[in-house]
Amino acid sequence: MSSRGPRDSRGPLKRKASDELLRLRRLWEEHVHRPFPGTGTDPRLQEVALYSSWLGSIVEVALRQSALDPNHSEMLRTRRAEGNQVLFRAGGELGEPVRSYVARLIAIEDLLAELPIR
Repeated sequence: MSSRGPRDSRGPLKRKASDELLRLRRLWEEHVHRPFPGTGTDPRLQEVALYSSWLGSIVEVALRQSALDPNHSEMLRTRRAEGNQVLFRAGGELGEPVRSYVARLIAIEDLLAELPIR
């Protein structure tokens, strides 16, 4: 942190950025700078890629607004109620590095769920 407030690679954060938002920003920065862990037409990889894209669209808005959009909150709540068995299975069956990639996505999802809704 600088004397002017918290910063990250994207610049200054809002003055009262929550710990969850700061962790989300750091984890997301790490995530987007790592390559996707596989190639090919395996439906399990496609499921992971689709989930990553979907989650990313929510993260980008949440980081700009420093909160979770009400519509995104409802989408996330629905997704969490459905569970992540398909992702867990893909990570388990495809091994590393997919397993780590999926774990990071789940951690990002958990942080999103902790953000305030505005």
